[in-house]
Amino acid sequence: MIIHSASQLLTIRGAPQRGDTLGALGLIEDGAVFLRDDKIIAIGSTPDLLAEHPDEPRLDVSGCVVLPGFVDPHTHVVWSGDRAAEFELKISGARYMNILADGGGILSTVRRTRAASIEELMAETRGRLDRMFAHGTTTAEAKTGYGLETGAELRMMQAILALDGAGPLELAPTFLGAHAIPPEYKNNAQGYTDELCAEMLPFLHQWWVGQPSTTHLHLPFVDVFCETGAFSLAQARQILTKARELGFPLKLHADEFENLGGVSLAVELGAVSADHLVRTSSADIRALAGSDTVAVSLPCTPFGIAEADYTPAQEIIKAGGILALATDCNPGTAWNESMQFVIALACRMMKLTPAQAIVAATLNAAHAIRRADRIGSIEPGKQADLLILSVADYRQLGYRFGTNLVRQIIKRGRVFSVDGNAHPES
Repeated sequence: MIIHSASQLLTIRGAPQRGDTLGALGLIEDGAVFLRDDKIIAIGSTPDLLAEHPDEPRLDVSGCVVLPGFVDPHTHVVWSGDRAAEFELKISGARYMNILADGGGILSTVRRTRAASIEELMAETRGRLDRMFAHGTTTAEAKTGYGLETGAELRMMQAILALDGAGPLELAPTFLGAHAIPPEYKNNAQGYTDELCAEMLPFLHQWWVGQPSTTHLHLPFVDVFCETGAFSLAQARQILTKARELGFPLKLHADEFENLGGVSLAVELGAVSADHLVRTSSADIRALAGSDTVAVSLPCTPFGIAEADYTPAQEIIKAGGILALATDCNPGTAWNESMQFVIALACRMMKLTPAQAIVAATLNAAHAIRRADRIGSIEPGKQADLLILSVADYRQLGYRFGTNLVRQIIKRGRVFSVDGNAHPES
């Protein structure tokens, strides 16, 4: 199939964009893409590709922007229940970490998720994934972290793998057993840290390599919430060091509320990404700039809890760091399934240009989950994951919000139409 006559084709080719290079869209006016099966075969101008392949089926996208599918590299999309009651507390002035200390927050979702079967978790999550896909996310990271015990964490991981297999949205799994201190270990964070290292991580590794459904997959990421009231810097180091010894790739929640030095730890240990980064220091930003660790900003989170401070994106860009964007979709602080809204927030609150935000939500986001070799840009040989927007100018992304600009989604070469929810075309 040839997708042709795009008003703007955003190819976003090459290595992760950092520093002054962020925002290079590789824009082709009157652009076209030649697909075969699930792969991109060629890109170029419409007249050239139509002349070279006159007998191929065609999809006319006149007046539309075509760009890579969004990649959401940080979500907690698998959970049970909701926390609407806590939302009222937060807008009345209650602090997030105080709610957590009183047994709410993550722990309230833990109670609901522990009680849910795999089938129930999948049923609740499916609707969220459908909305993500309908708004243009074609690949997303998905974390465990609402089980906080071996059995419940593995149920979450099984749900993630099953949902990934059911498609069409692809999921990159992350183990976040170190999301919070479970009630069984109240006031004993070190005891739970030791259990994670001595029992949970080795068992996860053994379980993973024994699953027929994971033989074609890399080991999942291992993540830690490094924050006052969760895991200290020393505990994060202990968990991530053990995970690295077992061969797991690393991620880290850092600097959401306080600067504990988590970013420098992530860089030191070779983590794929450090995420949140609201209170990140100048020294940590310099460490990021000298590394390949991706800074993943989650602007929906401060928006969701009405905080004034966001990731210091301009400082990260100026220093030469790799910046990506994600939703942080979760039940407590950021129940948002739309990367389009993330882009709009990033433009307003972090002063990214629409072009910079689009790259941070596609190519750089793919680097934050180690999948940039096959997604995140429109290049020959890569997977055919594309978006067709209902607008002719890419700057409408960022400028508009609260609506869906996606007209059609192409996932692995298959065309889906959007009318509230995405569905395959006949």
